[in-house]
Amino acid sequence: MHQSKWIILTIIIACQLIVVLDASIMVTAVPQIGHSLHMTATSLTWVHNGYILPFGGFLLLGARAGDLLGRRRMLSVGIGLFSLASMLAGLAPTAEFLLVSRAFQGFAAALTTPAALALLSASFVEAKERSRAIAVYSAVSAGGGSIGLILGGFFTDFISWRVGMFINVPIGIALLYLVQRFIQKTDTRTGRFDLWGAVTSVIGMTALVYGFIQAADQGWGKPETLISLAAGIVLLAVFVLIEARTKEPIIPLRLFASRQRTGAYLGRFLLLCGNFSLFFFIPQFLQNVLDFSSFEAGLAFLPFNGAMFGMLYLMPRLVHRFGNIKVLIAGLLLAIIGTAWMSQIVSIHVQFFPQMFILLAIMGIGTGMALQPFTSLGLSDVDSRDTGAASGLINVAHQSGSSLGLAVLITVFDAAIRTTGQPSKLQFAHAISDSILGSAVFITSALVATLFYLLPAHQPARKQSLIDS
Repeated sequence: MHQSKWIILTIIIACQLIVVLDASIMVTAVPQIGHSLHMTATSLTWVHNGYILPFGGFLLLGARAGDLLGRRRMLSVGIGLFSLASMLAGLAPTAEFLLVSRAFQGFAAALTTPAALALLSASFVEAKERSRAIAVYSAVSAGGGSIGLILGGFFTDFISWRVGMFINVPIGIALLYLVQRFIQKTDTRTGRFDLWGAVTSVIGMTALVYGFIQAADQGWGKPETLISLAAGIVLLAVFVLIEARTKEPIIPLRLFASRQRTGAYLGRFLLLCGNFSLFFFIPQFLQNVLDFSSFEAGLAFLPFNGAMFGMLYLMPRLVHRFGNIKVLIAGLLLAIIGTAWMSQIVSIHVQFFPQMFILLAIMGIGTGMALQPFTSLGLSDVDSRDTGAASGLINVAHQSGSSLGLAVLITVFDAAIRTTGQPSKLQFAHAISDSILGSAVFITSALVATLFYLLPAHQPARKQSLIDS
């Protein structure tokens, strides 16, 4: 790989890393944020979801903007807005100001991420180079969450949770310079923005997540919960109708004409429903049951993070030897085993080392093996006009899965808390165990989707090759 391409890859990865970090950098800081800004337990969930929902919801609009206005331009605009929003979040004097700033951050991230992935796809066209580049990108996309936990915990314990926001500002300024210096200007096109599609998708997903959070806080039978869930379902159905009828949709439904791509998008969504929730529940267990500090809870994810990045060096060879689908299935099986086993050992008596340490490493290996194939399969055989939309859809599956999965599993956690009469730490450990088991169910669903959608597409191709030989 030429030096210039390494520079481009480094810039793209750095852009992706800062937006992924900010999805988790607040997790270990949640108790401190609640104390300093007087936020309730329910409102604290929006520190995370207030970022993730506009991030996932506007990704497709961001991808479309990159196609029409130029990907380098949108990457620069996204980084600039992200840096500004990060500074505002760090300065937040009230809970409301923080949540609005986080939403602004999420919108900026939605402009940045699809432009970065589309530039990666366009810059690395040779098969071996592209495989290596996607491996790095996938590892950062997944491992960035655990890095965020470590940094967030460090800043919270030793300085302030606000530093986790301020640090994005100098990084963003440096990236703006590097993007202009090393990434060539990309072409623009004429066309329209599917604004109604973007609005209905964002509001619909927000309503759905809000409904699950209200179910956890108020109960399933409350009118506010039912109305919110119903509104989310209706708005998402309207979104699909808009995409089917508009001339220039943010999600061209032709992307789902490929069974392989459909399976990759759905599988990634379900994997993240289960996987990202672990970054929320396990640190809470470590802090509230095992009495870890915020920084120690972040460091506890090093085995997951180390295993994830270790797979970076092995994935190109594994994929070359066994193919994307076999590696993907093996990775999902490892992730399921590690997560299900983790749910069974979580208790007030568990020792972090070696039990949790080993299982986190197994989960990291499995996730690292799964994400790169999902990315490659989601971009496979995409027409050049749809590259931005396909890149955006991969990230939509990633972010919406993170948000919706956490919202659903919070209801599992709350139900377990309410139905047990055990002492406080036992009660909390029991609820965390149930939530992690829910994560395993989501990841198992990702495996089922993979087998259903990807194996039928794989087998005929194999039979045809035997006939040809």
